[in-house]
Amino acid sequence: MYAITEAFVSIRDFMEQGGDVLWGIALLVLFMWTMIFERIFYYAQGYDVYIADIVKRWESRKDKTSWYALQIREKYMSQAKVEINRNLSLIQTCVAVAPLFGLLGTVTGMIEVFQVMAFNGGGDARSMAGGVSKATLPTMAGMVVALSGVFATIYLNSASQKREHMLNDIIKRY
Repeated sequence: MYAITEAFVSIRDFMEQGGDVLWGIALLVLFMWTMIFERIFYYAQGYDVYIADIVKRWESRKDKTSWYALQIREKYMSQAKVEINRNLSLIQTCVAVAPLFGLLGTVTGMIEVFQVMAFNGGGDARSMAGGVSKATLPTMAGMVVALSGVFATIYLNSASQKREHMLNDIIKRY
């Protein structure tokens, strides 16, 4: 129990040192990784169920060679591709926004340093160090979030392309 309490205290101290922007980065990382885990779970579980339903609908058709039947097949494949790629662009957007949040933290931290210097006639070293900390920590956090998201995005894009390529084999054209 002590270790858990100590971990929460360390996280709280880190968040306080980084300023308000760090809380925005924390919300962003929570949202981004929720979307990433949703996609991983979908590729592991939901994809097979969805594709099985499409294959069942396609196999139940008597006509599979007419122009109309081929258009229905294309519709099924299109719907499957949309489902495979769902939320990937949202995840990529979160990856792109994370460093921008970090830069926002840099700017707000430096504004605090300049305010301390202006109001205190140059400021003391401790106040200036706090402002520099508030400038540095969000930048680092934004980059860590972006890098972790880049690796997850590479994996998810690879998994989605693999599943898209398999669609032709799964929904056979007769």
